[in-house]
Amino acid sequence: MLEACSVSFAYPQGPPILEDVSLAVASQQRLYVQAPSGTGKTTLCRLLAGFQRPSSGEVLVEGKPLPLRGLCPVQLIGQHPEHALDPRMRMKDSLLEAGALDEGLLERLGIQRRWLSRFPHELSGGELQRFCIVRALMANPRYLIADEISTMLDAVTQARIWHVLLEEVHQRNLGLVFTTHSTALADRLDPTMVLAL
Repeated sequence: MLEACSVSFAYPQGPPILEDVSLAVASQQRLYVQAPSGTGKTTLCRLLAGFQRPSSGEVLVEGKPLPLRGLCPVQLIGQHPEHALDPRMRMKDSLLEAGALDEGLLERLGIQRRWLSRFPHELSGGELQRFCIVRALMANPRYLIADEISTMLDAVTQARIWHVLLEEVHQRNLGLVFTTHSTALADRLDPTMVLAL
């Protein structure tokens, strides 16, 4: 179970971004976080994956706090892949940080082998997002957080990415938390729960 227990967050001397938010997601469940822009969806996603620490409350995985080092059982895929990758590292090296290359997954997501030797600035946003998905899955997470991951992608790439991602979520019995501004996409992803912020 991935749990947020009465989580609040604010930057120092700033107004609260999130106040007293609680949720629980089990393996094989899909939680759709629904809220207008600027109401803390991305902050909640970052808290759930351990990128930020709550001002109060706690995030637990299987009843324990998120680990402070090593691979996290909760992996975040964000909406800006260019910010998630080290610009000084070749794509293959970025993937290898998470584990051994999964050739089958690379192929299913349409990642060409020649891209592995490139730097992030040499690839498009859609190509980078595919790498971020592979890297998250290579870390063998128990839960995936997908924050507006296909907003900036064309319809064909969006469909391919979600098809592969949902197959992996199903096969691995992962819990999934996702955000999207597209109600049509949210309906297609068939959430088992909805959290309105």
